[in-house]
Amino acid sequence: MKRFDRLKEIQSLDPEQDFLRIYRLSVTLEFPWDVTRALELALYRTYAVPSIGRLLATTAELTDRSQKRYDDTALLLDTVVEHGFDSGEGRTALRRINAMHCSYAISNDDMRYVLCTFVVVPKRWLDAYGWRALSAHERQACAVYYRTLGAHMGIKDLPRTYEEFEETLDAYENAHFGWDEGARKVSDATLGLMASWYPAPLAPLVRKASLALLDDALIDAFRYRRPSAFARGLTRGALRLRARAVRLLPPRSAPHFARQNPEIKGYPDGYDVAALGTFPTPGVRGCPVPHRRASDGAAAE
Repeated sequence: MKRFDRLKEIQSLDPEQDFLRIYRLSVTLEFPWDVTRALELALYRTYAVPSIGRLLATTAELTDRSQKRYDDTALLLDTVVEHGFDSGEGRTALRRINAMHCSYAISNDDMRYVLCTFVVVPKRWLDAYGWRALSAHERQACAVYYRTLGAHMGIKDLPRTYEEFEETLDAYENAHFGWDEGARKVSDATLGLMASWYPAPLAPLVRKASLALLDDALIDAFRYRRPSAFARGLTRGALRLRARAVRLLPPRSAPHFARQNPEIKGYPDGYDVAALGTFPTPGVRGCPVPHRRASDGAAAE
């Protein structure tokens, strides 16, 4: 197989009907490392919306149990990618995702915005740092994949095309990005988690490199000092050099799923999808907001 043969395969498929196959080919064979980094950044962006960052700080999952929260989020999303929406494993993962979200008073707008980051941020990352950009087929398949995920999560008024996801994300960030003390604590904890994946002497460098990848809107929302042009140029230049090197490599022969990532550290002996995540009781354990359970439609599989 040659470097662009898989892209030809993708372009032979229907992004509306074959969206799962296209998305799986893209994220597990074409861009597994890049998509992992981009989804990390996607979730991180959401903290800059105060209603999201404040809730995450209140639950303490990302500040006190950062590694477990990272692992469980990645593994639950990965299960759906690997096994599909209609498989037993995929349905179990969706039930877990819905059970956790239904325990909190999260607005539909916030939920939809988080979903938009999963579509838009990877595309923008690959535009900047990927060995190639996403094709139109891949962009649309990604939009359909997350529209399907959103429907399973009961999210209303979902965008249909990539362009609609992008417009929704940009408008929401322009309207809602802002300072929140709790969100800053979640951001600091996340940067600390990423630094912990490397030898201790490298931790300050990893933190600086992570900040150098953030745009000014994010930096300003968390009230960090803006990185220097040198730091940004060095970090982003290194990623572009990596992309050029990857482009010269032979295509991956076997899929790489998120569960295989070295950053997943909490389950060395394996895991049970049904046991992933948290089990909050509204108003009692793990959930600061007492409220009535969402309707069956909002928790649909």
